[in-house]
Amino acid sequence: MKQNNSILNVSGKILGASLFFLTALVPNAYSQTRVENSAYYTKPSVVDLQQFPSLVSNIAQQVTVRIFTDNSAGSGVIIKREGNTYTVVTNHHVIENNSNKLYPVMSGDGITHQATLISTPQIGNLDVALLKFTSDRPYQVVEIAKTNQPLVGETVFAAGFPNWYQPDSLQMSSTRAWGSRAFQLTLGSVEMLPSRTLSQGYQLGYTNDIKSGMSGGPILNSKGQLIGINGRSKYPIAGIRAFRFIDGSQPSIEQFKKMESLSWGIPVSRIKN
Repeated sequence: MKQNNSILNVSGKILGASLFFLTALVPNAYSQTRVENSAYYTKPSVVDLQQFPSLVSNIAQQVTVRIFTDNSAGSGVIIKREGNTYTVVTNHHVIENNSNKLYPVMSGDGITHQATLISTPQIGNLDVALLKFTSDRPYQVVEIAKTNQPLVGETVFAAGFPNWYQPDSLQMSSTRAWGSRAFQLTLGSVEMLPSRTLSQGYQLGYTNDIKSGMSGGPILNSKGQLIGINGRSKYPIAGIRAFRFIDGSQPSIEQFKKMESLSWGIPVSRIKN
């Protein structure tokens, strides 16, 4: 566990040194997470996944998909199957700037499917979109947690496909050509569940590291059940302006200091499909 914790904390140690380089030279690195500013990206590997419970890692790899857009990529999760048609939930900001309205979706087996948008531009005011694709292959559908709300302190796993691989502060390369090999799973816990929802449906604050490209990927509990989807990473560039409750108010400085140190997701209870 000490080894795992050190891996999860690497990004914080070199954040300041890497952020300027990333913002100046690779502006599209933030295109899939509006308030993304985590500048360090670790290389996904089979060894990393072996540190997680096999049940969760197996489910995560099967239900998480990669969604390609014109200039970048995001993540999603398979939530429904009807015959040969599969429904994928993702963030609206993952797909909103795709000019040709075609959404190639890569499943865990590396096969790419042409998906179409089936939701309205936004589901209510949520940062959520639904896609569908057809295939005669049997893909696993994520089980949605029956409890309405996770608990503070509960262990959670966040999955997705980081867009960038940065071995150190001076090197960076795109993982777009990696396909499903870019898959990453991170460990953390639920830290905040504010009674007032933040704008666009964000209400689940958790300690997992979320990187550009993991937006729309699943947040799973220890049973591999879906409790939410990724969307916002830690320490947003916009600062306190990135946090606004649905009533228009902003958190206190004390609340903000805690909120900015967490990733934020949309609870699955808010998503109707």
